[in-house]
Amino acid sequence: MPTPSDFERMLREVALRVTRPRVAVLSAVHDHPHADTESIIGAVRENLGAVSHQAVYDVLRALTAAGLVRRIEPPGSVARYEARVGDNHHHVVCRSCGVIADVDCAVGTTPCLTPSDDHGFVIDEAEVIYWGLCPACSIAPSS
Repeated sequence: MPTPSDFERMLREVALRVTRPRVAVLSAVHDHPHADTESIIGAVRENLGAVSHQAVYDVLRALTAAGLVRRIEPPGSVARYEARVGDNHHHVVCRSCGVIADVDCAVGTTPCLTPSDDHGFVIDEAEVIYWGLCPACSIAPSS
């Protein structure tokens, strides 16, 4: 797990000024993979005390633009953030409770990286979302 000094270094490497809110948001995203904005705000407030919603939104936008975090938005879900960046991975989402987990992408010549028609685009990433029931929900009795 990265330390506060690691987060400071990450921010400097992408030419972002090191601020307490930026470090706190980056730490919260690392500590809570696939967290929504409200959860991140709660974690940041536990760490810093008072911080505005807008400040956290602004930091998330800056961190996403800088490539330090990734924003995902599965259909029917609010935006979520993760620290796993720089690779082409996918997600599995529980239809019942909404829990999200990472799924590594197959590499090489695979269906998820080779579209049947690229329409002239230069493809550099594919996003696949797998849907189903997580282990906890699949054994829970239905009512």
